[in-house]
Amino acid sequence: MSITTRPFGTTKAGQAVTEYTLTNKGGASIKLIDLGAILTSIIVPDRDGKLADVALGFDTLDRYDGPHGSMGDTIGRYGNRIAGAQFTLDGATYTLAANNGRNSLHGGPKNFATKLWEATPVEGKGKDSVKLHLVSPDGEENFPGTLDVTVTYSWDDLCNLGIRYEATTDKATLCNLTNHTYFNLAGHDHGTIRDHIVYIDSDVLTEVDSELIPTGNYWPVSQTPLDLRDGLLLGDGLDAMNDCQTMIDAGGYDHNFVLRKGSAMGLAACVHHEESGRTMEVITDQPGVQLYTACTTNVKDGKAGATYGNFSGLCLETQHYPDSPNQPHFPTTVLRPGEKYDTTTIYAFRID
Repeated sequence: MSITTRPFGTTKAGQAVTEYTLTNKGGASIKLIDLGAILTSIIVPDRDGKLADVALGFDTLDRYDGPHGSMGDTIGRYGNRIAGAQFTLDGATYTLAANNGRNSLHGGPKNFATKLWEATPVEGKGKDSVKLHLVSPDGEENFPGTLDVTVTYSWDDLCNLGIRYEATTDKATLCNLTNHTYFNLAGHDHGTIRDHIVYIDSDVLTEVDSELIPTGNYWPVSQTPLDLRDGLLLGDGLDAMNDCQTMIDAGGYDHNFVLRKGSAMGLAACVHHEESGRTMEVITDQPGVQLYTACTTNVKDGKAGATYGNFSGLCLETQHYPDSPNQPHFPTTVLRPGEKYDTTTIYAFRID
């Protein structure tokens, strides 16, 4: 294992950004930058040993230093949507920035992906890691409490990508962190994920309205294109979306799946690409996972000049449920002083 670093440019605000590369004994690697704790690259072998980058992204800092579809981002303070950009906590009402129609999405326009994190490389035997630390002050994006956050990326000789999220606060607040990498197991420039088979261990979704805001009800996936319990070729699911109103509203898959395992650590999802033989398992202690199939993506300047259009990648964002602050029967996302937010997700890359 090895960790190397190189300068990755300077932000518009004059901050120097560093790229970290973690390479295992087989030559597979991940790359990340301290701006936004963004994961920029995942290079893994196919069944013939050929290496390819399976994460969509960009070659230069300027494309991350501004709107970029959240590619590779560490999302916080709150992954996913909060209805009406407002919530009430301990009798106080907080109004957030409405950056997704009239709703708040992914922590607002100046979320954690826009911040420069303090990075510490940690070399180990058979596994290396980079710890990234950020202090989000009380009132940032109108969230209460000073949130002290550490995100640790790890990479080992078996091609397990671990992401551990830790946070504490000095005042009751919300915390729901996730990662927004767009995966394409055929390679970032393959053009589509229609030839990927996806399995998600879920019987129901959190039902949403036309704005993709939870209604508070649970929606059975049975006999719909959202039933991924036996694995489904995404092309078949997308071809059937015109018979499924919630997929029409989303433009594809953009739904939170309630995991049968609950908050126990276990398998949440699996993605397989037959031609390359690559498989990715998603193992987490979170109770939900958002499948997003790049429904509105339109990028013409990706890595090596690649074009990323609709359905060019898929995200599997492990999380608590969307709009939990306004749905008291959902698992809570409230973090209080004296408590520790501590959750781990592993993206395990395998060859079939």
